[in-house]
Amino acid sequence: MVDLPDPGWIESKLVAARPRAVAALLRYFRDLDLAEEAFQEACLRALTKWQENGPPRDAVAWLILVGRNVTLDHVRRQSRLTELPDEQASSDREDVEGTLVERLDGSHYRDDILRLLFTCSHPELPTTQQIALALRVVSGLSVRQIARAFVVDERAMEQRITRAKARIAQAGLPFEAPGPVERAERLVVVGAMIYLIFNEGYSDASPGSQRGALCEEGIRLARLLLRLFPSEPEMMGLLALMLLQHARRRARFDAQGSLVLLEQQDRSLWDQTVVGEALAMLDKAMLHRRPGPYQIQAAIAALHARAKQASDTDWAEIDQLYAALERRTPSPVVTLNRAVAVSKVRGPEAALEMVEPLGAQLAGYFYFHGLRGALLKQLGRSKEAGEAFKRAIGLAGTAAEAAHIREQLDGLG
Repeated sequence: MVDLPDPGWIESKLVAARPRAVAALLRYFRDLDLAEEAFQEACLRALTKWQENGPPRDAVAWLILVGRNVTLDHVRRQSRLTELPDEQASSDREDVEGTLVERLDGSHYRDDILRLLFTCSHPELPTTQQIALALRVVSGLSVRQIARAFVVDERAMEQRITRAKARIAQAGLPFEAPGPVERAERLVVVGAMIYLIFNEGYSDASPGSQRGALCEEGIRLARLLLRLFPSEPEMMGLLALMLLQHARRRARFDAQGSLVLLEQQDRSLWDQTVVGEALAMLDKAMLHRRPGPYQIQAAIAALHARAKQASDTDWAEIDQLYAALERRTPSPVVTLNRAVAVSKVRGPEAALEMVEPLGAQLAGYFYFHGLRGALLKQLGRSKEAGEAFKRAIGLAGTAAEAAHIREQLDGLG
């Protein structure tokens, strides 16, 4: 007897399948909107069929095939599309599906996302549009989520994505993997896209969730990228950074899904095998003597990883590394992160002096209000801290973030 999944499980599976499915459908249809529509059609069918018959053995393969086939009726350019088996074959839960999936893997479906990321980073598009488009199409993030990641207004982000799609359609940009020279030129943008995909999964409270699986996807893409550029130290730094952060996944939330701050985490839960790989990768990158933003961020994460306990953390060195990062890539978010280190080295008042001028730029940023509230709380300015925490709750992106801030508010009482 087949155990039929509940709608919540199906929805989480669809979220996780989106990157590879949409990337593959885009390769067929060469139209961003059509690829997204094809995926949505496949999702609608999955909600019905998977509840009736149980899930297929490979959800991604099923969604690709069904999305492609139900959309073909609306497409006249059939001669340009790669032929695939019909929906009946893809829906069959017998052993034939295993053969079908092997054929999909043999057709390089696993590399479709990386190909799409390089396509989205086409120089015809401004950098902000490149990254926003990739997050919308590849990861399926909402406009609100992307706007939060960029710390901009939601309407402005909607316009960026719309303009990017229109420019691609008007210019007839190819949905193909670029050559070696173009890949090298687009490397920085693709790295940023991969890191934002990773961060979307990193914010999830459940390490085993389908949204949390985006962390694994980001790491997988970084490994693919490093295979293309094996001597590029920044790609080594990017992979090391994500591995160091991912190594802490089991300690970041408690059994109730509440956020556990870095200083309170049980470090015995950190995956030391992953930490070891990351540290070796970072050491290899440093040998090139071409430090970049990802290497600096990885070096900061490495200092946390090497500290046996929170009190052993070298906050003065972290402050210096953030200062170097500020010089290379100045941004209010980098300054905000540095303020945490400054609070440890020079106290909350010095940190607050750094944070206050960022208010205009980071007014819609959850972490700005959360950190400002924490610093005000340390200084005994409870009323102002409470106001900051209330602003933070309104901007929280996850239930865990909101719950953590509520705890801080309760502490003021």
